[in-house]
Amino acid sequence: MWNPTNNKELHIKSRRGPFILYLAACLAIAMVARPAHGQGNGAENLRMMGKAFASTAKRVSPAVVFVKVEKIVESQPNVQFFSPFGGDNPFGDDFLQRFFGTPSPQEQPRQFRQIPRQQQRVMGQGSGFIISPDGYILTNNHVVGDADKVTVKLEDGREFSAKTVGTDPHSDVAVIKIDAKNLPVLSLGNSDALEVGEWVLAIGNPFGLSHTLTAGIVSAKGRSSLGLADYENFIQTDAAINPGNSGGPLVDLNGKAVGMNTAIFSQSGGYIGIGFAIPINMARAIKDQLIKTGKVTRGYLGVVIQDLTPELAKSFGLDDHQGILVAEVAEDSPAEKAGLRQGDVIVEFGGKTAEEVGVFRNRVSLEAPGTKEKITVLRNGKRQTLTVTVGNLPDTVLAADTESHTPDKLGLTVQNLSPDLAERFGYQGEKGIVVTQVNPGSVAALAGIQPGMLIQEVNRKRIHSVEEVKQAIRESGNKKSILLLVKDDKYSRYIVLNTEE
Repeated sequence: MWNPTNNKELHIKSRRGPFILYLAACLAIAMVARPAHGQGNGAENLRMMGKAFASTAKRVSPAVVFVKVEKIVESQPNVQFFSPFGGDNPFGDDFLQRFFGTPSPQEQPRQFRQIPRQQQRVMGQGSGFIISPDGYILTNNHVVGDADKVTVKLEDGREFSAKTVGTDPHSDVAVIKIDAKNLPVLSLGNSDALEVGEWVLAIGNPFGLSHTLTAGIVSAKGRSSLGLADYENFIQTDAAINPGNSGGPLVDLNGKAVGMNTAIFSQSGGYIGIGFAIPINMARAIKDQLIKTGKVTRGYLGVVIQDLTPELAKSFGLDDHQGILVAEVAEDSPAEKAGLRQGDVIVEFGGKTAEEVGVFRNRVSLEAPGTKEKITVLRNGKRQTLTVTVGNLPDTVLAADTESHTPDKLGLTVQNLSPDLAERFGYQGEKGIVVTQVNPGSVAALAGIQPGMLIQEVNRKRIHSVEEVKQAIRESGNKKSILLLVKDDKYSRYIVLNTEE
């Protein structure tokens, strides 16, 4: 619409009308021609990407190996058959021998026949990659961990008998070695620098198909609590990983290993777009120890920890739920000696923030025993920095974490801790009350409380009797949640009971 208050500007535009129309026509022609030009660039980009994949595969493949394993297992011993006719066989003893293979009562009065043990050879396969010219190979523990014989086949067709240098079931990392020289080596990259969305290639032997290459992206990092290993910090990728890929490398486009393919998430046993690889920085630290000593020594604090949920943070009077809650401190442990207490919230360790239980556990485990580190905690809402000397994780102890539950309804029956109950449930020397019944559908049931658990604290107060529990609950007044510290046969943990209807 024409505006008389702006006629000067419109007049200037009208004088340039033909020129404007000419420019518009030229632009339209250019727009028509542009898609074809863009398609050309797109095809060229795809060709360049394909060349990048091919170049990476050419550099990496010679260092990727096919791992074959054999294990001798024995059939179940003492398998027995018996005659269904007992001692009074109406068909005669020859009938038993002909049709049941059963000795006659004269030969074996009880009509039983012992089946001798039989040995059976079980075969398996996986992947690995060479990390030194003299034959050290990185692979998964679940590939070679309990094998009686390990054979390695190179891309050029050569086969070698391998010996197991060391295995670590807790992280699923293993190192094997072949007797050879001047072997092709796969360089190790930096998995910490890897970003979600980056292109990666998985190379291995899925289903025994040697040196298969698949491409994808890093779809997530820091995956833990999957139940695949005790120490988890997996790289998640949609590069196709299938049975037989285990132990093979996950490489970036620079041809460096950034992970070791370990597992797939699948209900069918095949590829569905979710695979997991051990970060190469973790694998590197473990393989260094395995090569040097044949075993892994892990750092140890002596705490039971759990994620700090918003409900737990609120119960502890914290505005922020970033941190890790200490549910239990082992007696005479490095943590106790450093001054850590039950109920502390760890926010920093070794100068790095502590936010996730899995990442924190891995970080502590990779610390060399004897190392001194600063650990910052929130205690009653105030920051404190302590110095802890990392201990040596005993073989019988694993760092533990617990899960928090956030129910929305309440109901349990408790009983004073008598000597009989203490002995029955293994609570000798402990203080608290025992849960004897949990009502189905109640807040306690939804929170995971079970009969036999020991309640040690209510709203941060130590309790020793049923009356003290009732008093602590009464004192909570109109609060919408109650904080409990409970203990089962292994560990203590905090649980929030949400009493809001």
